[in-house]
Amino acid sequence: MIADTIALVFPGQGSQRSGMLTAVPETEDLERLVDAAEALSDLELRAIDLLGDERALADTRVAQPLLFLADWAWASAVRDAGVVPEAVAGHSLGELAALAFAGVFSVEAGLELVVERSRLMASSAAADPGAMTAVIGLDAAEVEPVVADLEGAWVANDNCPGQVVVSGRLDAIERAEEALQAAGARRVVRLDVSGAFHSPLMDAAALAFTSVVEGADFCDASIPIVQNADPTPTRDASRIRARLVEQMTSPVRWTETMEALKDLDVSTLVEVGPGKVLTGLAKRYPGIEGVALDDAGMAALVGE
Repeated sequence: MIADTIALVFPGQGSQRSGMLTAVPETEDLERLVDAAEALSDLELRAIDLLGDERALADTRVAQPLLFLADWAWASAVRDAGVVPEAVAGHSLGELAALAFAGVFSVEAGLELVVERSRLMASSAAADPGAMTAVIGLDAAEVEPVVADLEGAWVANDNCPGQVVVSGRLDAIERAEEALQAAGARRVVRLDVSGAFHSPLMDAAALAFTSVVEGADFCDASIPIVQNADPTPTRDASRIRARLVEQMTSPVRWTETMEALKDLDVSTLVEVGPGKVLTGLAKRYPGIEGVALDDAGMAALVGE
C-alpha cells in the first residue's frame, strides 16, 4: 500500500473517453446522479458515454458533466478504500469535482454548477469561435512574449515546464502556431475542444456564471485545495468562491499548483478520473510519483 503523503488531482476536459462511467468501481448514488445530469442537461449522457462517439464526447456540454461524475466517482472509491489525502487540486473542470469531494458543496449542487458552466461556455464558444493548441518544448516564460504580440491569443494553461496551451480566435491561433514553431517549439498540437477556454473569449460566460456561483451555498473545504486561478492552498469558502469565478477566463496555473503541492510535502499524486494526463505531467516534477487509477494504480494504492 502507498503510504506517502497523498494529493488527489482531478482531470479536466480533454481526458474524456467512451465508457468512463462504466470503468469506475461501483459507487453509491452514481446511477442516480447520471439520471440527474441527463435531466439537467437534456442530453442522453449515458448513451453517449457508451457509444464512443468522439465528436459527441468532445462537446463541452457532454464532456463536462460526464467528467465531473467520473472524477467524483473515482475519488469516492479512493476515499471508501481508506485513502486520506492531504490536499486536492483539479485541472480546469476537475476543480469543481475537487471542491465537491472536499465538501465545499454537495455533489448534486456541483453537478448543477457544472451543467450550467458547460452551457454558458458552449454558448460563448458558438458566439465567438476559437481554438486551443498545445505548445511542446517551450516554457511559459518563452511562450508568453510571443503570444503577447498576437492580438486574439492568450496563454491558457501552464501545464508543466515544456508544455503550455494557448487559447484564442481561430486566425490568431494559426498565427500563434507559426510564430511558436519559429521560436523553437518542438511541436504544436491543436486540441479537440469546442472553444477558446481560459481566455477573454469566455468573458460573457464568466459574467453569467458569476451570478450562478454567488447564488450557491459554499462551505469551508475539509482539506486544503489548490485552485487554478490562485494556487495558494486554502480551505476558506469565500476565497474558493472568488477563485472559481475567475477560473473561466484565467489561465490554469498547473506548474504553480504542483509546486504548491510539493510545499505541502506531497509525494504521491493520485489522478482520480479517466486517463493519465495529470500523471504524465507529474513526471516533470522530481520527488512526486503519479498514480493513475485506470491501470494497476488502485491495487497499489490500497495494497491489494
